[in-house]
Amino acid sequence: MTTDPIRIGIVTVSDRASSGVYQDQGGPAIRAALEKILATPWEALCCVIPDEQPEVEATLKDLCDMQGCCLVVTTGGTGPAPRDITPEATSAVCDKILDGFGEQMRAVSLKVVPTAILSRQIAGIRGKTLIINLPGKPSSINDCLQAVLPAVPYCIDLIGGPYLETHPEILTAFRPKKQ
Repeated sequence: MTTDPIRIGIVTVSDRASSGVYQDQGGPAIRAALEKILATPWEALCCVIPDEQPEVEATLKDLCDMQGCCLVVTTGGTGPAPRDITPEATSAVCDKILDGFGEQMRAVSLKVVPTAILSRQIAGIRGKTLIINLPGKPSSINDCLQAVLPAVPYCIDLIGGPYLETHPEILTAFRPKKQ
């Protein structure tokens, strides 16, 4: 029996990267981190889009509802600037918001830079998909992923998604012991 690889959406939200002003570094940083951490076979569905709330919402809906991603990770658009709308778009398409993800990512980032309090990244559930907003800086992406990924496989279990495994020597996924 052949099973298709798990699908993970990687979305860079950036006016400048989407228009070719500069090369996207956030999306590749997410992909590299997940390739290192995840042991389960998976395929990335990557896109770079502008900071336009309708387009971000449509992309998230497509990746969750049509493409069957169990996880969608965004980068960019989480700051306080007028065009930073990723959390608003994420909130608009989610059934539930998981506040602990944003809290943990900011707590980890505050150890590195005091401006982490300006970051508004969130996470939420849409159907059987977990959506996580990350900051745009590649080093921050790695710090934030390391901080929240131990909880991601169990969260995906709880919402009816596929079983994700990590390389335990890199990062151990937490799942409660069965009674």
